[in-house]
Amino acid sequence: MDTRKNEFARLVAAARTHRLSRRALLRRAALAGLGAPAIAALLAACGPATTGTTAVTGGAPAGSAGSGVATSAATSARGHAGPLRLLWWEAPTILNPHLAPGTTDFDAARVVLEPLADFDVDGNLVPILAAEVPTAANGGLAADGKSVTWTLRPGVTWSDGQPFTARDVAFTYEYVSNPATAATTIGAYLDVAGVDIVDPQTVRVRFRSPSPGWFSAFCGTNGMILPAHVLQGFVGANSRNARFNLAPIGTGAFTVDSFVPGDSAHYSVNDRFREPDRPSFATVDLKGGGDATSAARAVIQLGEVDYAWNLRVPAPVLTAMVTPGSPGKLVVYPGSGVERILINLTDPNQTVDGERSHLGTPHPFQSILAVRQAYALAVDRGLMATRLYGPGGSATANVLVAPSAFVSKNTSWTYDPAAAGALLDQTGWAVGANGIRSRHGVPMTVTFQATVDQLHQQEQELVQSSFAQLGVHVTLKTIDAGVFFSSDPANADTAAHFYADLEMFTNGPTTPYPIDYMRSWYGAASNIAQRSNQWSGLNLERWQSSAYDAAYEQAKTELDPTTQARLFVSMNDLVVNDVVDIAEVARNGVSGAARTLRNLELSPWTSELWNLANWTRAS
Repeated sequence: MDTRKNEFARLVAAARTHRLSRRALLRRAALAGLGAPAIAALLAACGPATTGTTAVTGGAPAGSAGSGVATSAATSARGHAGPLRLLWWEAPTILNPHLAPGTTDFDAARVVLEPLADFDVDGNLVPILAAEVPTAANGGLAADGKSVTWTLRPGVTWSDGQPFTARDVAFTYEYVSNPATAATTIGAYLDVAGVDIVDPQTVRVRFRSPSPGWFSAFCGTNGMILPAHVLQGFVGANSRNARFNLAPIGTGAFTVDSFVPGDSAHYSVNDRFREPDRPSFATVDLKGGGDATSAARAVIQLGEVDYAWNLRVPAPVLTAMVTPGSPGKLVVYPGSGVERILINLTDPNQTVDGERSHLGTPHPFQSILAVRQAYALAVDRGLMATRLYGPGGSATANVLVAPSAFVSKNTSWTYDPAAAGALLDQTGWAVGANGIRSRHGVPMTVTFQATVDQLHQQEQELVQSSFAQLGVHVTLKTIDAGVFFSSDPANADTAAHFYADLEMFTNGPTTPYPIDYMRSWYGAASNIAQRSNQWSGLNLERWQSSAYDAAYEQAKTELDPTTQARLFVSMNDLVVNDVVDIAEVARNGVSGAARTLRNLELSPWTSELWNLANWTRAS
């Protein structure tokens, strides 16, 4: 306590003599472990802010630093809530969202960078860097669906003091659309024909054809705007060399103090942030690593962190942690993702010109519909949902579970091993003396791969046990998530290579018009994951359906909401009825938060940190 008390005294003196900036004071206070009352007093000692920060009145607390003694400082002042401690058990590796390989990287970038608009829990657009959401009524949306005009929020600056303008929006498109940049977000911009700078505060986005999903570009996690004045020399092949990738300049409420890829990111208040009374927190420490169970324990039982992401923990373990006296709680919000088993329709054991799972080599038995139907009957989705997920999900037959207007009511699932066995009997694959089915000397043995994850392994084991009763031998394979989801074309263990018979992961739409997600089953050759496209195609199952492709192509340009719903329902039903995938669990978002945190407003359509500027702590 004496150490904190002495540090508090030193910082008060520094504040009164202006030897340290407000930002430096907040950072030092957070590192010293000073409480919210002491930090509010430090802000007051600084005097009126000169960069848009709300002035604070009052002096140092009468008691020791962090003692909780009330002060007269206005609780609306920036940084009054002290440090915020975040735990992402999969650590971020980069802070440039347009080069980000995964969710955690988008999250870490979203603390600093912002899109034109983001999505609330219901999928409604919320203006961020835009002054308003474009509509037909305000003239923002063209009647033919081929352009959208954005008016930018006035008075916004980058954290280095440069003005934010329409040039930055246009530059972001130039950066992402350049093939040599190899942007991971390029899918959201494929339909964009160009971006016109109307004036410094207005941009017009033109589309190649009518675009019902016009908000895919420049909105949500795929839409974070980049500073032209910082990155203009790093478009294309030079994109990976920018210092910005690890230390971005942004318009958000915080700036990066330090970042260690694969470990941690540290942020402090952006003094130039446009809202003078926000953010409430002085600093943000985002720690990566560990596992979901230890993260849940850290936030719920121990109170070591304020917020922990994606608590993929078996339901009995997770719910047992929450007690009336625990410092943390579960935060459950609607999700859009589906945990699903993908069925390889090609042969992963046959090699054609050095390539396995080749489109021209049908799987010896999984290419038979009755076999896939038997698989679906042998997966106990209800048991998975209740035993393993609890509040984290519910059993489903659908691969598309959000938004609600596009969710099919035509499908259902049943767990019936006897019916599954009868279907397999009809195929001619008979059970042998070893208990494994075979036909013409080919055994019904499969490899089932998933990432290293406690829930995944328990799901795999349930499937393995159930399939064994049918005479299908299942070998389980686990792969590190960093390898499994890698885009490395030389890595044979990626999900896209799919050199196994079955694989499992969670996926779902990232915008309320889920056309990009439904591309997962589009059968054009360019979209089939294969060597010719460096396994960048999204169709991993190598399934092709002319009916599906026709519905997908129409949905890309359809502007009528009723017809849109019909098309998406039909695409879902085709995938489900042909058993291309076996949907298991419709996932909810489940994270952990200190009981004192407020204003989280979590959404399935964007980063959990999209609203971080508004987070605060109850007094």
